Amino acid sequence: MTFRAVLLTQADKAVSSEITQLEDDQLPDGNVTVDVSYSTLNYKDGMILNGVGRLVRDYPHVPGIDFSGVVSASSDDRYVEGDRVVLTGWRVGEAHWGGYAEKARLNADWLVKLPDGLSELEAMSVGTAGLTSMLAMQALEDHGIGSKPVLVTGAAGGVGSVAVHLLSQAGYQVAASTGRPETSDYLMKLGATQVVAREELAEPAAGPLSSERWGGCIDAVGDTTLAHVLTEMEYGASVAACGLAGGNELDTTVIPFLLRGVNLLGIDSVMCPFERRVHAWQRLDELLQREILSDMTTVVGLDEVPHLGSEILAGNVQGRTVVDVRH
Repeated sequence: MTFRAVLLTQADKAVSSEITQLEDDQLPDGNVTVDVSYSTLNYKDGMILNGVGRLVRDYPHVPGIDFSGVVSASSDDRYVEGDRVVLTGWRVGEAHWGGYAEKARLNADWLVKLPDGLSELEAMSVGTAGLTSMLAMQALEDHGIGSKPVLVTGAAGGVGSVAVHLLSQAGYQVAASTGRPETSDYLMKLGATQVVAREELAEPAAGPLSSERWGGCIDAVGDTTLAHVLTEMEYGASVAACGLAGGNELDTTVIPFLLRGVNLLGIDSVMCPFERRVHAWQRLDELLQREILSDMTTVVGLDEVPHLGSEILAGNVQGRTVVDVRH
């Protein structure tokens, strides 16, 4: 049997992609085979599609860091044919063939059964970005969220969009930061109570401490923005760092940590333990408004993936992009 896939190849250090037909026996080793329904486009996918950061070491390679689908074969007792599953993390799409294909074969330990109330399309409207957002919100809650608004940076992107909506649904006042003023109405519809221009946070802060503005922050940008935000946190508040769209450097001082007790929390959804994943997916099912989730989602076909990989790196993709791998 054959199946369609995005296949990456490398020649003279240049990475190229094509839509091609592969044979079932070309699938990698694993104890569960899944008929993939949907995948998504994430910032890391853009990097992989364009050969940025040398995330992929072995070619040819099928990218796609997450997917939802239906089990078609399993030698693991936890899964049977017909089970609806979701995959995020575990370096799938990076070190292991991923979701930009009609079929995937992988380790059963990496899968989570979908909650009954969540469709395969909705699961990928959430995807890695949504799971990361939920893990970030839970980390903030574990450390205590202050009385001031919770800031979300990179709010119009995939992680940011879901974070704004989740925080709002959980009852928090949300400040959404974006460099695209045309997305203000979109962010307010997601639940933001105010929109903050990126320029307010993109320059180095005047000093090691500024006026306390934020009771918490989910930061998807990093670099100067993260350093600036740390100076504006409420006493004892936390920043959940989960992205590097603005860069991977952090030029800051220890003053916010020593004088205000600010917490900087690292969020990793890739190697997140199974139990925490299951809890996060259950809470996503409970909190997400399906109409809002649909509004923030654009569905594209597999053929569009190579082009969109460059678009997301350029910051031209709003909300969540779901890939219907069957079309």
